[in-house]
Amino acid sequence: MNMGGMGTAMMKKIMNDKNVDSLEMLVKKAMAQGVKIVACTMSMDVMGIKEEELIDGVELGGVGAYLGDAAESNVNLFI
Repeated sequence: MNMGGMGTAMMKKIMNDKNVDSLEMLVKKAMAQGVKIVACTMSMDVMGIKEEELIDGVELGGVGAYLGDAAESNVNLFI
């Protein structure tokens, strides 16, 4: 959905028009409330994403870590 950058620009404009915080601000607010954000290491490998490219506070985990956390949580979201 990137469409050469157009998709990102369109989403940012719509969010701004609807007075929705930016993605960066939403992530910061979630983390301040104790939300744990885990990046999938296998997906990172496939997409060529390095740990230093992630925002501060994002944890790394594999499928086993995800399943363990998900089994003990009240809410989890897999994207």
